[in-house]
Amino acid sequence: MNRFLLMVPIGMLVSGCSGLLHKDEPPVQVYYLRAAVSPQLAATEQKQALDAAKSSPVQAPPSLQIPRPQADPGLANELITLVRSDHRMDRYAASSWSGALPDVVETLAIDTLRASGRWSAVHDAPSPFTADYLLQINIRRFEADYTSGGDAPKVYVTLDCTIARRLGRELLTSFIAEGVADASANKMSDVVAAFEKAANLAFATMAQRSAEAVRTSTAPSTP
Repeated sequence: MNRFLLMVPIGMLVSGCSGLLHKDEPPVQVYYLRAAVSPQLAATEQKQALDAAKSSPVQAPPSLQIPRPQADPGLANELITLVRSDHRMDRYAASSWSGALPDVVETLAIDTLRASGRWSAVHDAPSPFTADYLLQINIRRFEADYTSGGDAPKVYVTLDCTIARRLGRELLTSFIAEGVADASANKMSDVVAAFEKAANLAFATMAQRSAEAVRTSTAPSTP
């Protein structure tokens, strides 16, 4: 009798585990974003670089390092965030970014700044190389907003940026880089496309403002 009683819960446990292994949940779709510098920004940055080279032919462009971005509460993960009415934060089901959002933003920022042509090098946080300037990014908004009542959301990307000299951590400037884009339909492909458009608008502003801050600073930075 004792042997029989001991075997019953084991059988129930195996049965329960078997059910867990065969859930009909949809697979998680992983989405990535790519950086794109606008032709107008690229042309402006190239002209500024040529002008700077003519006026100071021996001065090399400065280098930049981007520490891992910080994120507001609820954003430091790989989930794709949406906002409903009454300040309710939610997530898209069975969908995620290709990594935690701070890592996604860091990659986009580095790719955008490298493509701008205004820096001799752009390093990430773990890089063993020193840089002339530091750019700290705080992610304030990275969300699809449904509060307007429409079927498709409006995507908001807001980045709080601070640029400083590496030597002495002397602050040059702080600014907000923002991007907004409407999703053409309430489908993940269209929502992600709106995220990419809004993000690239914000990163284009970030690249331009960062270059301006360094160009207009008076004293040169030395490693």
